Amino acid sequence: MTLIRWQRPEVPTWSPFRQLSSLRDEIDRLFNSPLAALTRSSQQFLSGWSPNVDLYEDKEALHVRAEVPGMKKEDIEISVHEGVLTIAGERNEEQKHKDAEVYRAERFVGRFQRTFTLPAPVKVDQVKATYKDGVLEIVLPKTEAAKPRQITVHAS
Repeated sequence: MTLIRWQRPEVPTWSPFRQLSSLRDEIDRLFNSPLAALTRSSQQFLSGWSPNVDLYEDKEALHVRAEVPGMKKEDIEISVHEGVLTIAGERNEEQKHKDAEVYRAERFVGRFQRTFTLPAPVKVDQVKATYKDGVLEIVLPKTEAAKPRQITVHAS
């Protein structure tokens, strides 16, 4: 019988950073998978579409730019009520694909509505809207009380 001296078992060193990196790679894989894209598309399909909007402010007015390509100006509704701007409309399907097989359809059609609480009071009777090249621009002039004022400092 041979006696073997006891040796400490080899334990692999645990690296929390390697595990975090592995976890990050796994999460990235999940979000980049075709199933994740299908989930995002189906959520948008079920909730309808909504145009991308920029809202910014200068000294005189609030400005809104909304991307609504493929729409007619008659199909867009704008209202301001109690400090809330609402942009709504409906984009209709342009054509049917008769005797054709559709391989991809990403452009949404149907009704949309976007509502924004305005950060400053506006002169509702002076709001102007223009529509050109698929971009809706709305200018909402601020009331005098909402405009910034220069205060003069007097020496005593």
